[in-house]
Amino acid sequence: MIKSQKDFFSGLMFALVGGGFAWGATNYTVGTGARMGPGYFPLLLGIALAVLGAFIMFYSLVEHTEDGDKVGKFAWKPIGYVLGANVAFGILLGGLPSIGLPAMGLIMAIFALVIIASKAGETFVLKEVLILATILSVGSYLAFIVLLKLQMPVWPTFITG
Repeated sequence: MIKSQKDFFSGLMFALVGGGFAWGATNYTVGTGARMGPGYFPLLLGIALAVLGAFIMFYSLVEHTEDGDKVGKFAWKPIGYVLGANVAFGILLGGLPSIGLPAMGLIMAIFALVIIASKAGETFVLKEVLILATILSVGSYLAFIVLLKLQMPVWPTFITG
């Protein structure tokens, strides 16, 4: 008997994702503790996540909650906005040559990401969203372009050439 549905299904999700990562990591060379291969960290992380999920599932079967902790309805609107924001970021950052969309650059992509993802929340205040987008754009420019010296378009190609 499941005493807490929320804990059970979140534990199940952790166990499945962790098991999937651990299984996928076996396609890489795992190595040993002294000479770790590229699959070592994903394998250990996947196993740890699966064990955590199993513990949460066990806890949901033995710990009694007052109202049964039912799983609510699925929040499709926030998921759609957040996934859409990430897709828009990727398309705007690199462009989409198949339909003739040029690369819009890091700054425009971050502004689009923040504006679209902000629509997922309960409230949307454009002034606050634009301030956040500006702060994230400046921080990302400093981190990725100035400090890490990554080569990516910063501004739209029709401006920079």
